[in-house]
Amino acid sequence: MLTLRQIRYFDALARHRHFRLAAEHCGVTQPALSTQIQELEQELGVELVERRYKKVHLTAAGKEVARRVSRILAEVRDLGEYAKIRMDALAGPLHIGVIPTIAPYMLPPLLPHLRETFPALELHIRETQTHTLIDELIEGALDLLLLALPIEHADIECTPLFEDKFLLALPADYDVGSQVEATPKLIASDRLLLLEEGHCLREQALSFCQFRPVNGLNTFGTSSLSTIVQMVANGYGLTLLPEMSIGVETRASDVKLMRFGEPQPLRTIGLAWRSTSPLKNDFLALGNLIREVAVQETTNAT
Repeated sequence: MLTLRQIRYFDALARHRHFRLAAEHCGVTQPALSTQIQELEQELGVELVERRYKKVHLTAAGKEVARRVSRILAEVRDLGEYAKIRMDALAGPLHIGVIPTIAPYMLPPLLPHLRETFPALELHIRETQTHTLIDELIEGALDLLLLALPIEHADIECTPLFEDKFLLALPADYDVGSQVEATPKLIASDRLLLLEEGHCLREQALSFCQFRPVNGLNTFGTSSLSTIVQMVANGYGLTLLPEMSIGVETRASDVKLMRFGEPQPLRTIGLAWRSTSPLKNDFLALGNLIREVAVQETTNAT
């Protein structure tokens, strides 16, 4: 019969790929962990790991079991959260993932409000690209994501919060003639600077401009909007900036901004969580606060 102990031990081994490190993570001796893994293999009737000198390699079956085990443990953690739910919203630890094109602009004004509104909240923030955040959410390492929608995944539930429009950033001395609104045609006449592959903002810009990766698109391995804005200011090209970033990114940069004509390009910012999570109402309460802060920041900027 499968046990939760066997599942947890195998999950640790699959993550660390080392018996000693996995045993230390689980707080047991290496022989005890090895015995549980062997019993799990016997119960399932398949070999899960290749035992080599110092390193552990998962078999094809082991990789599939590891994927399923991580989801089982995520649901176990959700069950534990359900048992510990209190009357107060968002009390205790919350592991939230945020994409890099939101975190530097949304978190500074949001965090003081979080502290005031949810004083019992123990916040842990993880900033990285969308695909990594989704994997870690499904695995249970994260509880909630703040990112650009949509997210298409059967095990994830989302709620939209607000729309973030894109503006065109140009060098301050860029001659646009009598043109008062930005257009994709204007972008096509110059070099478009984008974040490196993997950033959803890059894909959104390409989609709006109806561009495919060609010689006129440059990333230079850039993962920071700040770097791109400096390149624009120095005449290396143009870029699309999300409206929420304008106050930070153009504060010390010699660039000018142009809005697009209707319909303006935009992205939808929202929250995402595992559909099995019992904290949906708490997440929606947090979403309302994020929406209020975003509206307030937009109002202040204008």
